Amino acid sequence: MKIKFSLLSLLMLMCFNMNAQEEEESKSFKDFIDVSGSLDAYFRTNLNANYDLAPGTAFANLPGFSLGMANLILAKEGEKVGFVGDFVLGPRGEDATFLSPILRPNGNSSIVNQLYVYWNINDKITTTFGNFNTFLGYEVIAPTGNFNYSTSYMFSYGPFSHTGLKFDFALHEDLSLMVGAFNATDATEYNIVSNYVLGAQLGYSKDKGSIYLNTLYDNENEFFQVDITAGMDITDDFYAGLNSTIATDNFLGVAAYLQYGINDDFDIGTRIEYFKDTGLGLFAEDDSVLDFTITGKYKIGDLSIMPEIRTDIFSSDILLKEATFNDNGSIDKEAVTGKALASFVLAVVYEF
Repeated sequence: MKIKFSLLSLLMLMCFNMNAQEEEESKSFKDFIDVSGSLDAYFRTNLNANYDLAPGTAFANLPGFSLGMANLILAKEGEKVGFVGDFVLGPRGEDATFLSPILRPNGNSSIVNQLYVYWNINDKITTTFGNFNTFLGYEVIAPTGNFNYSTSYMFSYGPFSHTGLKFDFALHEDLSLMVGAFNATDATEYNIVSNYVLGAQLGYSKDKGSIYLNTLYDNENEFFQVDITAGMDITDDFYAGLNSTIATDNFLGVAAYLQYGINDDFDIGTRIEYFKDTGLGLFAEDDSVLDFTITGKYKIGDLSIMPEIRTDIFSSDILLKEATFNDNGSIDKEAVTGKALASFVLAVVYEF
């Protein structure tokens, strides 16, 4: 009787282990790692200028049918610790990680958009170590995080990412503080200079909206940037956002973002931005630009179709169309200058 019971117990244990192994093997990669990301492409043309002229802003500035990027995000969120690996391929991704191939031309870190680990020390303090997208500004690198497909001047000439160590503090239910020390801005792989950059963010957030005060300080280069971002749901269908920034001896700007949900499938929004060059070198010093952008967003499941009209009005004339010449060297068409550059973009963004 004792022997029979032992054999029966052994058989049951073997069956239990086999079932557990089969269940473990049947789990997919996504059961262990959270997978998300996006893919985007676009068509761009000018309405009053040469086909290849574009605003001096990031990403959506290539002529004709153009590629954005493939974005793959792998993440694991634990109770105490976790990580994020954010990888990009394509022109938008290469522009976003522009210092990586310069630092190591034969390397592959140009595909790294973010790569960091974090530790929830307690329910009030989280520390993050690695490379992460900037906390300054209203817009982000991934097109899924912005309403407009083209980007603002303030975003384009502010930092894209930081590599370093930061601490996030929950000061109150609605109040937060972040402080950190980073490598030189946008230096993904390692610090290209001997000094470090300090950053801080003070945030206040409620259900209907939030406001953040962001600062970045580089003592060695006597650089200081202060930035304010805010947003609020005015109604269930109407949202208003604001971004204002000033960077020492570089630029200053302010932008308003307005978005309205017409129905469940279609939203429309605008960005109105004023940007002044105070030493950046994009324009003549103290020249400025007004950016008026209107974007529609039609959603078909996980796919967004985004027509966009953008007009950049400069304080000084720019060359819109170059002169063309006949075979004998005489001018066929005179060069065209003006203060306004009008363009049209049709973008498609798939999010998963």
